[in-house]
Formats: sequence, C-alpha cells, structure tokens
Amino acid sequence: MSGGGDIGSTNTKTPADFLKSIRGRPVVVKLNSGVDYRGILACLDGYMNIAMEQTEEYVNGQLKNKYGDAFIRGNNVLYISTSKMTLADGA
Repeated sequence: MSGGGDIGSTNTKTPADFLKSIRGRPVVVKLNSGVDYRGILACLDGYMNIAMEQTEEYVNGQLKNKYGDAFIRGNNVLYISTSKMTLADGA
C-alpha cells in the first residue's frame, strides 16, 4: 500500500525550505495593497516579518523609492517570489 506514497518523497520541499533557500538572494515581495518591494532578502521570522537590503519600491510597475534597508510587517505580505532578474540587471 505504500507504492504511491514514495513518489517524490526524496525531493519534497516545504515553504520553510523555500524561504531558507532564498535568504541572501533577490526577491519580490508583493503587499496586499499591490505595492512591490524588490531587493535582497536579509531575514524573516515565523510571522513573515521581512528585512530587506537594497530595496526598491514599485507602485503600478513604476519605481517610486529606493531604500537601503526596509522592514515589512508580515501581515501586509501577499507573497514572496524569487526575482527574475538581479538588481544589477535592472540598473
């Protein structure tokens, strides 16, 4: 009866594994308000509070502000995604 349960069991990643793997990498954080923050993920906690470095704020796809460091409260986060391009590529 365990024939179907073995499929993919060695390659299973949890959301926590994903978040650990992207620390120190470029990410996009989308807020419930629709604002995007793009930068380097410095750290996060169990409440999804996020610290970012080299952060850029985008509203409606347009760059509005640049911050050295940014702290985002977790209850505002809609999702976190790995960035498709590095910050150097966008400069």
